[in-house]
Amino acid sequence: MKWRNESCIGFLFLYKGCEAMKPFLTAMKEVWKLIVLLLLIAITFSYAMFQGGFVSWFLFYSFLPFALYALLLSFYPLKRIEAVRTLSRNESIAGERLKVSITIKRKSVFPLLFFIIEDYSSEKLHGKNGSVKSFQFPGFKRELNWEYEIAELPRGEFVFEAIRIVTGDPLGLIEKERMIPIMDKVLVYPAYEELIYRPSDSRYDQGMAASRERVQRDTSMAVGIREYQPGDRFSWINWKATAKRNDFMTKEFEQRQSHEMYLILDCEENPRFEAAVSFSASFIRAVLHHGAQIGFLSAGKERTAFPVRGGETQLLQLFYHLAKVQDNSLFSIDKVIEAESSNLHKATHLTIVTANITRDLVDKAGSLVLSKKAVTICLVKSKNESLTQQELLLKSAANSRGIKIALVHEGHFSSGLTEVVNLDISK
Repeated sequence: MKWRNESCIGFLFLYKGCEAMKPFLTAMKEVWKLIVLLLLIAITFSYAMFQGGFVSWFLFYSFLPFALYALLLSFYPLKRIEAVRTLSRNESIAGERLKVSITIKRKSVFPLLFFIIEDYSSEKLHGKNGSVKSFQFPGFKRELNWEYEIAELPRGEFVFEAIRIVTGDPLGLIEKERMIPIMDKVLVYPAYEELIYRPSDSRYDQGMAASRERVQRDTSMAVGIREYQPGDRFSWINWKATAKRNDFMTKEFEQRQSHEMYLILDCEENPRFEAAVSFSASFIRAVLHHGAQIGFLSAGKERTAFPVRGGETQLLQLFYHLAKVQDNSLFSIDKVIEAESSNLHKATHLTIVTANITRDLVDKAGSLVLSKKAVTICLVKSKNESLTQQELLLKSAANSRGIKIALVHEGHFSSGLTEVVNLDISK
């Protein structure tokens, strides 16, 4: 064991030493190429002097222009070259296009035969190499523009790190390159569908039916007056009616039910995870635009919980989180719900978005129903994918325990929630 630890430490020092030697090795490589170039010039000249004749001198004079150009290029300062990257937008929606424009500026008119321009960014944008290349012919131009387009942006936060410029002579004797660190970021929010949220239970209190929702008074809408009762607020007193009747009278407000949602996103690894994120974004956007409040919990490697709130600020925070969330959860969704039960007590409606329904999830959701919560499980499927026999049995078991199961198909989110009695979402 001691020998293994010493070997690991030795390899670590060797690796760090190699990293520190890189600039020195690069400089030595350039010096070596320059020495080889001078040797080639000397050899061709010696051959012409000693051999004589038309052929030998023709070879020397034919090689001389290329050699002189390579010699001058070896002293050309690439450090004076500037690069600017411009993105068409810094925030986008998944599936949209992104245009990237790169401008190369140099101060001298020294003729350059070619430029290899390489733009480095996240691997998810440009594949395994993490870069996109272009072959350009600058010639005597002082400014060179290059544009490329990323056709379909994936969801996430991506960083453009640097621009690499490579040039050389026609014979490949001298090659020069420069890495220009230029940091740019683009945040890609999840794609969403335009949905209209209409909660069928958000009605004013009428009849004798029991409700899971808390009753609140709408103080912006007075519908009458009544005698003062203990517990009434001082601001509710109607002073005109009090003066007329010589007794304290308070305003009678219309009562309504609160509709607070809480959404839980299952972040276990699954090929349908992107569809689950898109549906969550569509659902959150529809609820908040309706004026209701919603809380959110993502059960990834790092659990992130947002309290039940409304408004545009809540929408921006949730969308920013959904842009970066990953399917890297170490625990199943039922264990996450059990661990986070203390954060769910305020919400009257609980929606669980998952791509995999299990018996443990149904059991855990059933215990939430017993605590007087309306629970909906949104099962995300691919296009035209139907429920398996096992999922049909679990759906029947869930319905018998008062749990609503909504089948949500990718690309058709609005049609998936028509099964849910408590919710009405349509395009």
